Amino acid sequence: MADLFLEIITPERQFYIGPAQELVIPAIDGLYGVQPGHEPAVTAMEPGELRYKVDGEWHIAAIGQGFVEIMPERAIVLVSTAEKPEEIDAKRAQEAKERAEERMRQKKSVEEYYRSKAALARAMARLKVSGRR
Repeated sequence: MADLFLEIITPERQFYIGPAQELVIPAIDGLYGVQPGHEPAVTAMEPGELRYKVDGEWHIAAIGQGFVEIMPERAIVLVSTAEKPEEIDAKRAQEAKERAEERMRQKKSVEEYYRSKAALARAMARLKVSGRR
């Protein structure tokens, strides 16, 4: 079977561009697995762990919110952030997690609650991926 052409792009950089045999994304309604020949789709993604297989080896990244466009021969992932495990400062991610949890406990406003919830999700994704070095 042919490879899928994969592009993972953030506002700051082209995280990965090249062939991939598989892709697993944290979509808003659960994990999506993508292989060559997948039906066309567009979906939103939440912060979490993205995985992609290149030459039989799985690679992982902590990603922020974004979107993915899937076509039978390609997938374009547009996310706010993408980090490899070795790029993540686990101590800093743990501190961000604790700050977000504290802000959620303070119950200031609905808007602040959702901002804190998003920050907590980002920190949790970073911690999960950083533990896989």
